[in-house]
Amino acid sequence: MSADIRNEFPPPSMNISFDNTENAFAYKSVKELKRARFLFSSMGYQWVVNAGVRLTPFAMKTGLPVRGLIRDTIFQQFVGGETLEETAVVGDVLQKYGVDVILDYGVEGREGEESFELATEEFIRVISYASTRTNIPFISIKVTALARFSLLQRLHEAPRLRSGIHDNEAEEEEWKRVRERMLRICSVASIKNVGVLVDAEESWIQDPVDRLTIEMMEMFNKDRPIVYNTIQLYRHDRLGFLELSYRIATQKKFVLAVKLVRGAYMQKERSRASHRGVQSPIHANKQSTDADFNAAVTFCIDNLENIACIVASHNEESNLLAAELMEKKGLPFKHPHLHFSQLYGMSDHITFNLAKAGFSVSKYLPFGPLKDVIPYLMRRAQENSSVSGGTGRELALIKKELKRRSGK
Repeated sequence: MSADIRNEFPPPSMNISFDNTENAFAYKSVKELKRARFLFSSMGYQWVVNAGVRLTPFAMKTGLPVRGLIRDTIFQQFVGGETLEETAVVGDVLQKYGVDVILDYGVEGREGEESFELATEEFIRVISYASTRTNIPFISIKVTALARFSLLQRLHEAPRLRSGIHDNEAEEEEWKRVRERMLRICSVASIKNVGVLVDAEESWIQDPVDRLTIEMMEMFNKDRPIVYNTIQLYRHDRLGFLELSYRIATQKKFVLAVKLVRGAYMQKERSRASHRGVQSPIHANKQSTDADFNAAVTFCIDNLENIACIVASHNEESNLLAAELMEKKGLPFKHPHLHFSQLYGMSDHITFNLAKAGFSVSKYLPFGPLKDVIPYLMRRAQENSSVSGGTGRELALIKKELKRRSGK
């Protein structure tokens, strides 16, 4: 740790309580809190979530009059807006409380060269917009928005070949176009000094995503972190992959930049492994996942001079571990290589209390047309209904804050 950074950002004394609801919900009105209470209460009923997940996409496709209901409830809770302009309003509110934004253009599942080009141009537009704002240090992208899923799977199955393709000239050219799209995105991001967070994908297409992201890191992370890979620690091989990535970065002399998450495809991964009769890539239990995640946090902070790390977690213990390690090592809370992040609409008690304590923290803020972000919203509903019996912690904190404001 260089002395100039220590002197510029002296570490304050840490004082964090994730039970402080006054800090957590200061940006929300009573009306907004009551809406959130209703939403999280509903998500506590598995049958409600199951029905919603099945019926909502159908209702949107067939034109049933549910748009207003969705927009006023789950969309408003978890999405910044349908346009960048709408999202800017949310970003301005968050900025008042010291919270940054990670912009995510939330369109999923579209394929075809025209769609890939449109997504590339939209990512570049979002980067240009982010560069004009003081509180948008990062944007998020998905390689599956730029490349055909089956192409990535074919590449993954031949990871030792330079191109991943034996003799299919058309697919060779297709992969070159994918790489060129990524290059365009990262080039603009480097010029505009906006970080690009490359999302993790399913394990059976992850290898080409990793290789492409590391290639971009080698090109653009020479002096500062621009391109970030996402490490899913619910996979039992990812802690080792993090350590391998660091050795590669050290050897090739670039800053390793990573976003640490637990993971997003657990049921799909386990089901596929079971169907194929192979070992699941996912840890057998939550304890093992937590242990690897915390080990990854420790590894990154132990090497913070050469690793830029985003702790993207809703787990209180993991966030507290990172904060305590920074204090223990005497490192500045606003260290340029450490950032925290939680999804918009969730874990405000972590986000806003970390910000209040002086750490760099963001809300991951998706935006896009309502019909296009439905897959994202359905995942949020399922996630909230399956974690810790639904939404117990979120709901309890919202109720606590409403009670505090009523003076009862």
